[in-house]
Amino acid sequence: MKPSRRDFLKTTGLICGAASLSSLDFAAEAAAIDKDALAALAISRAKKLGATYADIRINRYRQESIFAREQQVQIVSRTQSFGFGVRVLVNGAWGFAASHQVTSESVRRITEEAAEIARANALYQRKPVKLAPAPKVIAQWRSAFELDPFEVSTDKKLEFLLKLNETAMQAKGASFVTSSLAFQNEQKFYASTDGSRVEQYIIRTLPFFTVTAINRSAGDFQTRSSLPGPKSIGYEYVENYPWLNEAQQAGEEAVAKLSVKPVAAGKYDLILHPSHLWLTIHESVGHSTELDRALLWEADFAGTSFLTPDKAGKLQFGAKICNFFADRTQPEGLATVGYDDEGVPGQRWYLVKDGIFVDWQTTRDLAPLIGRKTSYGCLHADSWGSVPFPRMPNVSLEAAKDDVSLQDLVADVDNGILIYGNGSWSIDQQRYNFQFGGQTFREIKKGKIGAMLRDVAYQSRTTDFWNACDGLGGQATYELNGAANDGKGEPTQANAVSHGCPIARFRQINVLNTAAKNA
Repeated sequence: MKPSRRDFLKTTGLICGAASLSSLDFAAEAAAIDKDALAALAISRAKKLGATYADIRINRYRQESIFAREQQVQIVSRTQSFGFGVRVLVNGAWGFAASHQVTSESVRRITEEAAEIARANALYQRKPVKLAPAPKVIAQWRSAFELDPFEVSTDKKLEFLLKLNETAMQAKGASFVTSSLAFQNEQKFYASTDGSRVEQYIIRTLPFFTVTAINRSAGDFQTRSSLPGPKSIGYEYVENYPWLNEAQQAGEEAVAKLSVKPVAAGKYDLILHPSHLWLTIHESVGHSTELDRALLWEADFAGTSFLTPDKAGKLQFGAKICNFFADRTQPEGLATVGYDDEGVPGQRWYLVKDGIFVDWQTTRDLAPLIGRKTSYGCLHADSWGSVPFPRMPNVSLEAAKDDVSLQDLVADVDNGILIYGNGSWSIDQQRYNFQFGGQTFREIKKGKIGAMLRDVAYQSRTTDFWNACDGLGGQATYELNGAANDGKGEPTQANAVSHGCPIARFRQINVLNTAAKNA
């Protein structure tokens, strides 16, 4: 006999209650550790071993994930880890080691291992590492949130998902719906030979769902996923955003996509909603402006970059209205922090100004390679046991200064397509040639938004695409979206990053019909 929903909630409550007790024990153990004493031990030992720089990160990570399909709860998962990592610079080379045993004996041993690794690396180091200076920082920082999701009951979260699924399935013709809630918490302690001591508490909330509609006689199915992205805020995101309205619309649009006409391939003016454009920014702007990729230090997952160092200050990356900025302080940004993983304060700077590519994403060891005196604070590790390395900050496109609306941009389009949501994507290993799909598509004829389309994807090259941008919405159209699982490195690390932008218009972009045989 299958358990009832009430029985499931009751059992889940008991399981999560036990997990919560374990979490409390775990938290108490972590809180009882004298981090300052352990940091002093690691730094003192590193200096005696010849380190010109050393840092220690003592971190606790918590994850919670809940998945549901229709009125069935599929997974309730809570995980956490606690440990430390020591990084040292000896003989001009890096060494790193880590452990989950957070004790004085372990800190001493791991520091010695890191120094030994650095000395071995120095034998093969072509040039000694030089660090840009960073200020001494003594600080505590918390991300902005009203309600810590780890203090909200599991039952309440389950009720939300099941109600959302019920609403999505009210669309006549909807076949099934999957939904999830995920939450991340990083509790980070950092100390270095610079004298810095930083503690940070970061919360992220990641709601998501997908509605699927199936036409079995035609062998066809269509989906529509949630458009709002994850944010670095608390459970208030779940409570305050109109998720039920979003679910209802998604169900209706998934069904409608089964019967709408396919796009005719050709050149179109495109108007791209922020729920779609963020991913194009991520792939073509975010990854291409990573300095380690441009220097050929890194090629995993996203390749290198066509933006070689000689292009800074010279290349017309996009139209003059395009201003891309990196920002580790952006409200609700997934990559927003008080300080990065080597104590550099979060900051904002331009990557592309008035259409010209002007700057990079840097860390303390990358900045001197291009003549910079300070780092932009882009060092990050996804765990206490992971090596910190350059990761993408929030990268966003500024809105127009004037109050430009969606309709203002549409009015000047004779033959175009309006795209919402991110879909399939592909980009080459230089971040140059790309193809992007979306969630929903509407034709634009003679300045008016018309019927839905399907099977739409557009192709372009990064500089051609951004130079074709001739219209941006005002601040009222600006939205922040992003992803919590941007992969990089080997072994792979995941980074959470947001991209904000207004609605934007692009002229005469090549559009494909993805269902066509020659697509």
